[in-house]
Amino acid sequence: MSSLDAPDYLGHLRSESTRFREVLSTCAPDAQVPSCPAWTAADLLWHLAEVQHFWGWVIANRPAHPRDGYADPERPASYDEILAAFDASHAAFVEALAAADPADKAWSWSAEQTVGFTYRRQAHEALIHRVDAEQTAGAVTPLDPALAADGTRECLDVMYGGCPEWGEFSPLPHYLRVDLTDTGDRIWVQLGQFHGTDPDGIDHHEDDIHVVGDPGVEPDAVVEGTAEQLDLRLWRRGDGDDIHLHGDLSIVDHFRRAIHAPIE
Repeated sequence: MSSLDAPDYLGHLRSESTRFREVLSTCAPDAQVPSCPAWTAADLLWHLAEVQHFWGWVIANRPAHPRDGYADPERPASYDEILAAFDASHAAFVEALAAADPADKAWSWSAEQTVGFTYRRQAHEALIHRVDAEQTAGAVTPLDPALAADGTRECLDVMYGGCPEWGEFSPLPHYLRVDLTDTGDRIWVQLGQFHGTDPDGIDHHEDDIHVVGDPGVEPDAVVEGTAEQLDLRLWRRGDGDDIHLHGDLSIVDHFRRAIHAPIE
């Protein structure tokens, strides 16, 4: 359900990564990251360097599974060396992506096993960590509305709405609509229950959601805000004070419970 094309995602991946690097290059290495209090600026920088190193390997070696040859890089000792490692990881990653067909088969942790999944997921990874970097440095800038709208949809559909093979989603006849006031996007969410036993033998039974097409009925509730407000709130990077709620608040509460756990 992507709403942008591969070249758009690649352009955003480049620009968000550039801004991320720019902000952190002038930030104190030991500055605390507000959204991830256990991390310093150096930790944040190294995290995205590792992430892009990993996905660069996945794309360059597609469709191989990472267990068949990927090795974690060693973290450099100094901040300048981490900056250099980020530059190398980013350059290799975007080069591999630019040379790949989005339809090519490639490993991912998702049900979607294509290069296109990495185009989209890593554009949003860079976006959210750019926000982390800016909040750390106290230099926040706006989000691109189209990217934030797609990020809201991706967060609800992939990060919260995905269903692992060992579980099952049981839908309920209740719908919540997410209205993005600046882009005009409307994202329909069906409420339900998730249940299953994970590979560690732990039973799960909890409120869940799935993104669906327009069901042709009136929504039980509506969540309304700009793409930026909703994308940042879903990722716990914004307070959501300007997000408005309408309709059956018990439906909103179900939705809140389904997206309560932070994304890791």
